[in-house]
Amino acid sequence: MTRFFILLFTIITFSSYSQTNFSTSESPYELNWGVDGPYLGGSLALTGVGFYLIQEKEGLTEEEVNNLDKDDIWAIDRWSAGNYSASADDLSYYPFLGSFAVPVVMMLADNDQRSHIGQISVMYIETMATTGALYTLSVGLIDRYRPMVYSDDAPMHEKTSPSSTRSFFAGHTAATAAATFFAAKVFNDFHPDSWARPYVWTAAALVPAWVGYLRHDAGKHFLTDNIVGYSVGALSGILIPELHKKENANLSLTPTFGNHFGNQYQGLSFRYTF
Repeated sequence: MTRFFILLFTIITFSSYSQTNFSTSESPYELNWGVDGPYLGGSLALTGVGFYLIQEKEGLTEEEVNNLDKDDIWAIDRWSAGNYSASADDLSYYPFLGSFAVPVVMMLADNDQRSHIGQISVMYIETMATTGALYTLSVGLIDRYRPMVYSDDAPMHEKTSPSSTRSFFAGHTAATAAATFFAAKVFNDFHPDSWARPYVWTAAALVPAWVGYLRHDAGKHFLTDNIVGYSVGALSGILIPELHKKENANLSLTPTFGNHFGNQYQGLSFRYTF
């Protein structure tokens, strides 16, 4: 996921450079920097907290690896235990990394989107930051061993790595789904009558499914990890633009920080204003 945040920084830089809208068409969206600024800052802060938690995690010992029992895994995921494929792992990075460029390419190729490139870029950053925050907090707080830990073929140094505890949920699948569904949602909102909409949505759904399959085959994630990751990414990609639509200006999604009975907490709140 380090590459994901390098690309996210690139997009942030690109967005900052492109903030002025030379609008030739009406946008279905509107930004409110009183909300979008704190939300984006809070999402990135939560991602930072998640990264800190990940760095603090420890891997398994060789003895702990040898004592693992597949029967302790949920029945729906048990059949995946022992998967391992270095080639599938390597291959998964191509659609994963390529998906980040999809919204940018569509913004540049579409005249209507290009005239609102700064606005769309901000929403894209928010989408990826939301997905990143949920992912890093999840893997930082939850220890779930990857399927490859149960494999006889995986090298022991991979099984005992701190990365081996980061199975839930699937970050590659989530980030890919966030990017592709965001691109499809924005295209749909700018072109609600386009003949291409079914094909755009189909492509948006298939690419993260392919990434999820490869990550599963590689032994990086169980089926349920991919289902959750896919859902988180798809919802982020759809909801962030939807919350910015002009007719939905009374909806908001906000990062929250607080203290409850002496315990610090961070999260996201959804609010509808009548």
